[in-house]
Amino acid sequence: MFTTVIFDLDDTLYDEIDYCRSGFHAVSRYLAKSHKIAADKIFDSLWQQFTAGNRTKTLNAALEKLAIPSDDTLIGSLIEVYRTHTPQITLPADSKSVLEQLTGKYTLALLTDGFLPAQQLKVRALGIEKYFKSIIYTEQLGRQFWKPSPVGFQKLLESLNEIPRNAAYIADNPQKDFIAPNKLGILTIRIIRPAGLHRDLPDDPASLAKHTIRQLAHLPDLLKKL
Repeated sequence: MFTTVIFDLDDTLYDEIDYCRSGFHAVSRYLAKSHKIAADKIFDSLWQQFTAGNRTKTLNAALEKLAIPSDDTLIGSLIEVYRTHTPQITLPADSKSVLEQLTGKYTLALLTDGFLPAQQLKVRALGIEKYFKSIIYTEQLGRQFWKPSPVGFQKLLESLNEIPRNAAYIADNPQKDFIAPNKLGILTIRIIRPAGLHRDLPDDPASLAKHTIRQLAHLPDLLKKL
């Protein structure tokens, strides 16, 4: 019998691409103050790089296109702006409905990788902290404990005084999200959101979720059946 439902954050409870868009707008406004280039033009260059698949050197490539000289110091400051900005994101209606449906029926928890304070700012912007009895930001444990490390899951279960077989974990990334919970005996469920950044990643047999849903609204019925 399931008593605990653990959620991932990015591309599970909201579309992460909305956060990326918000972050690039913040970076664009920051750059526009020190360079004689319109913020909209800077954003367009950043967004073009990002949506074309450049996810690791987005800033460098965009600045080169804009003929803005850059060095490690400038790139570092832009990354800081991105990670510390107040996100312009909202909780989708289906996510809010599911969280409200499950509240009271299950103990809800959140486990998320990512840099701080970005992850905390996302949770605050989405207004979801009230739904969770426990929240684990794996960054606070140490970057070596990001998924696929099992440590975050173990700490979370300890905080709830729960055993793995009574818990389910819902997440989106088949490359890292399900390895640890599968080994621990937590039920794993993959959500594939239409705009998800990892929606096209193939399932890896070594890290395959036990179940897959394409709408979060399907989660309550799936949990009942299981």
